Amino acid sequence: MIVPAPEIRVILSTAGSEEEGERIGRALVEQRLAACVNVVPKITSVYRWEGRIERASEVLLLIKTSAGLLEQAESALRAAHSYEIPEVLVFSAVAGHADYVDWLIRSLGKAE
Repeated sequence: MIVPAPEIRVILSTAGSEEEGERIGRALVEQRLAACVNVVPKITSVYRWEGRIERASEVLLLIKTSAGLLEQAESALRAAHSYEIPEVLVFSAVAGHADYVDWLIRSLGKAE
């Protein structure tokens, strides 16, 4: 059953390698600031940096957290990241499968 999920946030970020992405993801999950971090390999990013058009091979990070942990998750992500300005874009979930939403929320915050 699909239920509203206004408390869920998804942070979109990138990292320079799978190793870095997995290290960041593991840190966020270990700290219970993310329930799950998907590390999507082999993306190509084209962007402007310091006046030049750049191209880089990166990995995409999909970080599932809650509205209440968003600031802490963002701080931990920035602290663990090698980029001077890491990508941090936040999306609100509209809805999700009830069991998944329940699992996600229970996986966050203080250890049981």
